[in-house]
Order: sequence, then structure tokens, then C-alpha cells
Amino acid sequence: MVLANWAGNLQYRAAERVAPRSSDELRDVIRRSESIKALGTRHSFSDVADTTGTHVSLEHFDQIEEPHDNQVTVGAGMRYGELCRFLHARGLAVHNLASLPHISVAGAVATATHGSGDGNGNLATAVRAVEMVTGDGTVHTIARGDPDFDGVVVSLGALGVVTKLTLDVVPAFAVEQRVSLDLPLTALDDHFAAIFSSAYSASLFTDWRGPRINQVWMKRRTSDPESFDLTRLGTTPATSDVHPIATMSAENCTKQVGVPGPWHERLPHFRLEFTPSAGEELQSEYFVPRERAVEAIRAIDSIGREIAPRLLISEIRSIAADELWLSPHYRRASVGIHFTWKKDWANVGRLLPVIEKKLAPFDPRPHWGKLFAMRSKQIQPKYERLNDFRRLLDEFDPQRKFRNAFLDERIFS
Repeated sequence: MVLANWAGNLQYRAAERVAPRSSDELRDVIRRSESIKALGTRHSFSDVADTTGTHVSLEHFDQIEEPHDNQVTVGAGMRYGELCRFLHARGLAVHNLASLPHISVAGAVATATHGSGDGNGNLATAVRAVEMVTGDGTVHTIARGDPDFDGVVVSLGALGVVTKLTLDVVPAFAVEQRVSLDLPLTALDDHFAAIFSSAYSASLFTDWRGPRINQVWMKRRTSDPESFDLTRLGTTPATSDVHPIATMSAENCTKQVGVPGPWHERLPHFRLEFTPSAGEELQSEYFVPRERAVEAIRAIDSIGREIAPRLLISEIRSIAADELWLSPHYRRASVGIHFTWKKDWANVGRLLPVIEKKLAPFDPRPHWGKLFAMRSKQIQPKYERLNDFRRLLDEFDPQRKFRNAFLDERIFS
């Protein structure tokens, strides 16, 4: 049976798929394989995790150790949704979450997947230690403070198969979420920074069909001051829960209208117990420097008429800078401009170079797990530690077992 990713836009080319139940079995699989890649919950839209060799599923590596010393160690197959419930029952939390709690911890970390918030690094910034098996079956543990740790965390699966991750945890906290409708686009010129800095996590949703932001989602810790009063800018508060795509039911969305709730039931946009989409979509995302965000948004708005017919919705989020070598937010506070497309690759594929040309003055970095048109000559200069990462690849994977077409094109070409 041919295995596809969650969205169905990519059919994996692996010759076999295995799901080892123990570390010993995993090491045996890796030793005998000439080409191998780990496969998580298959939420990547790019072929970053594809292989023509062996796909190894870590679905049985879903154990959680009891937290201690402000940290928790989880198996690489653990999903954020289950981890969150485990932590919350013990009065703990992770610092931030992506819009979906359905994704695996290891997959999200490997691609620097993120939530939002000026002060919140991407999900990989919570990693304190990585346990991984390399091509000869050796188990390595690399911890924060070790040489090359910052190159190992966001690795695109290129160094080995990650089996465990140790994450920072914080005390659990309550969050309330409010949505405001119809923010004039002109309001961003003077108030973009105030909007994002006043909430623990904020998102702007737009369809690029007019001079407005359709929805502003503000997620505030209940212990923090009130968020920016958007009614001053002409918005209308939503009086019932809404979906980012206004025509869709909000049943699968997390609770809004200011009802306080646990961190893990407010920071994601979608609830774990629901499938947030049928997968009939494509996704792209580009990160620009936070100080250039409004200019970049204006640039995209100038081609809104081309984008809108192919689009379901766009989301704009803020991410703190970090030190992880292959993170799109490496040493740069960023704003992500995300596109959820209709499943129409012929037209979306033609649009991506147009968008990338518009964003070129702002030095965009693409999300590794989404769809983009940039080739190696455009991507590689954006990562100043790329040669250091190539050195790690030679050290950890001299047999090149964990290479694939994506890495050969983006990293080595």
C-alpha cells in the first residue's frame, strides 16, 4: 500500500515501512538499512521526510517519564496533545504550542515548527537534550551546553533517528482567548508591534480580499495585563466562537470569547478530539524579520487578487529569535506569513515564485515542512551555520543513510 502524507499531496516512495517496538529492534533496522528516514505524524507538506529506502515509524516510542527538575523526557512518537494532558495533570506546561496538538514532538522539533508570541521561541527551543541513533546503531545523547547542540536540535532528520527528547517545562497556566473581526489593514502601520506584544500569543487571519485583517486572535494568560483594545481601531469583538475560515463551523476550534481555560486548551487553534481538516489543502510559510513585517504584509497585499482565488486562509504570527542553526528564526525575531491553500498544486505552484519575489527584499526563510519554490542557491546563503551543519552530517552520518532528495537539493547542492 502506498503511504501518503496527511494532506495527500505527497506519496512517499519508501520501499518498506517498519515500526520497531524497542530500541534494540530500531538499532537493528538502522544497521541493516542503506537508506532510512524517520516518519512522524506525516503533517509535513514537503518531502523533507521522504526516502526511497526504509521508513521507520516511531509510533511505539510514546513513553513519558515522570517530570523532575523542570524537565520531562518523552519518546519521539509522542504527540503534543497527549503530552499536554499528562503535564497538565501534574501542574506543568510547555511554553507554547502550534495550532494543531495532533503533531508529534520529534517531527515538530526537527522542522522548527512554532506557535506565536513575541517572547516565545519555536517548539524546538524547549529542547534540553536529544537521544538519537546513528547509522551504525550507536546511541548518542546531546544536551544543552554540549558542543554542536544547537546544530543537532533542528536537524531535518539528517543526523539519525531521534528516539527521545528532554524538554523544559514550566508551571501550568490559564489562558483566555478573544477574537476581534475586521481590523483595517492600515492599523498595522502604527499598531502592529503593540498588538503582538500585548498578548502571550497572537494571530492575524486574512484572505487578502480587501484592505482588512479578517480576524485577530489574542491569547492572554489570565495573570497578565489586558491585551491591546482592538475596538479602538474599529474592530468588532466576536460574540461566539469562530473558525479562521468564517464559513466553517467552529466546533473543532478551541474555546474563545474570553472563557478562561488550561493552557493546552487555548494555545492551539484546534481541539485534539477533532480532526481539524480533511487534509484537502496545501500549506506554505515564509519568515521575515519582525521589524520588516508590515512592509512584507503590504507587499503580499499588493498581489492579493492573484492569491485570494487559490487560498483558504492566511495566518500571520510572531516568533522569538533563537540559536538553533537551521531554525528559520536563527538570531532573528521573526514574523511568519502562512498560506493555507486550496488543493490545487498546478496554480499554487505557479504562485509561489511570485510570492517569493515579492518577499525577496525582506530576506524570507521558508518553513522546512511546507511547500516553497526556492532552490538551494536562494536558501543556503540565509543560514550562516550551514557549513557547520554539513560538518555534523559528515560526523554523524558518514554512510549517508539519512540523506534524501530534499537534503541533497537544499543542503548539499
